[in-house]
Amino acid sequence: MSERVEREGLQIDRGLHDFVENEALPGTGIDSASFWKGFARIVSEFAPRNRALVARRDHLQAQIDGWHKARRGEPHDPAAYRAFLEEIGYLEPEGPDFTVDTPNVDPEFSEIAGPQLVVPVTNARYALNAANARWGSLYDALYGTDALGSPPPAGGYDPDRGAMVIAWARGFLDETVPLAEASHDQAVRYFVRAGRLVVELADGGETGLREPQKFAGFAGEAAEPTSILLRNHNLHILS
Repeated sequence: MSERVEREGLQIDRGLHDFVENEALPGTGIDSASFWKGFARIVSEFAPRNRALVARRDHLQAQIDGWHKARRGEPHDPAAYRAFLEEIGYLEPEGPDFTVDTPNVDPEFSEIAGPQLVVPVTNARYALNAANARWGSLYDALYGTDALGSPPPAGGYDPDRGAMVIAWARGFLDETVPLAEASHDQAVRYFVRAGRLVVELADGGETGLREPQKFAGFAGEAAEPTSILLRNHNLHILS
């Protein structure tokens, strides 16, 4: 049996307790005593409901098992089976049309389209897969699939296809986050000045985004960012 720690009447696994104390709580502004007291209150409120729901599930399963056993060897009757499931409350009649609001929900879930994956934080491979599900490489997708109209050539890297990928991607930027002047195809350097994205052009001039609010952030130093985050229709582009 794993080691337990008692907090507010709850028996907490030592590993979970230490994770909450040493990694989850620091920096949140929530002290240990308040967290465990609130957690115990939640457990006290919802544990009986959960037990009742599990008991209801077991009862329904027993009824369904009995129905099938009583008809062993008989042809399946979908209409009778559905009527039975509705009778025991496993299936509910279709209700009227409705809408769902999502107040107080992070925009990544309520507004921004994208795959939503829940994975254990202890499994690095799963976490990486979840991140890749939302952040994919446009260059890789263009080069490695038939998105350009043809499959990638066999063998090593093809410079001609690479040039096609770069041209397509810069055209994509011109459509989604156009510059105030010139094209992304003429850009030789991106940097940040006074909180705004500045683009240095091949002729030595400078410009910015036609819609400056589409600049969402950057990583690295402002003068030489390692990546630029852009936003269009609440979807993000990392370049």
